[in-house]
Parts: sequence; structure tokens; C-alpha cells
Amino acid sequence: MSKHEFFVDMTCEGCSGAVTRVLNKLGDVQFEIDLPNKKVFIESKHSVEVLTDQLKKTGKDVQYIGQK
Repeated sequence: MSKHEFFVDMTCEGCSGAVTRVLNKLGDVQFEIDLPNKKVFIESKHSVEVLTDQLKKTGKDVQYIGQK
């Protein structure tokens, strides 16, 4: 599985909760949310495109930083 780093414009616990909800719907993902730095680290077999699209469902600005 690949580990990817994303910037997600999260400002509060509600934002990180939204990220948690959308990622859990994908299944087969492990992730870590760094709220102070607005980063999400995702380990998954899903493509970057699928992960990006899923994160955008939160309504937040999402940018792919790169593979870790």
C-alpha cells in the first residue's frame, strides 16, 4: 500500500470529523489527521484520484502533496 500526503483546509474538529467520515466510507484505508498543520496522511491501495475526489466531498480545499 502507498502512503500519500494531502493538504486539506481544516479549521476545527468538525472538519477533521468530516475527513474521517468520507475516508471510512472508502474502506481499506488507514489515515492520520494532523489538524494543526492541515495535513492528512493516507495509506491505501486506492489511486490518488480516488482519494482526492473522496476528500473533496468534505467541501474543503484539497491539494495532493505527494507520496511519503
